[in-house]
Amino acid sequence: MSEHIDPAGNTQAFRAFAQGAEQEPAPKKSPLVPIIAVVAALVVIGLAVFVVLR
Repeated sequence: MSEHIDPAGNTQAFRAFAQGAEQEPAPKKSPLVPIIAVVAALVVIGLAVFVVLR
């Protein structure tokens, strides 16, 4: 006779894993990089305007 493998064990383990993964909060990203990018862009634009109007 062939063995009958019950897939419920694997399915239940996967569901427990999937439900556990959803409950973990995502790490918050630091707003430092976008702030630096905006400041750098403003400096470049300001220098370009200064050179053009000079």
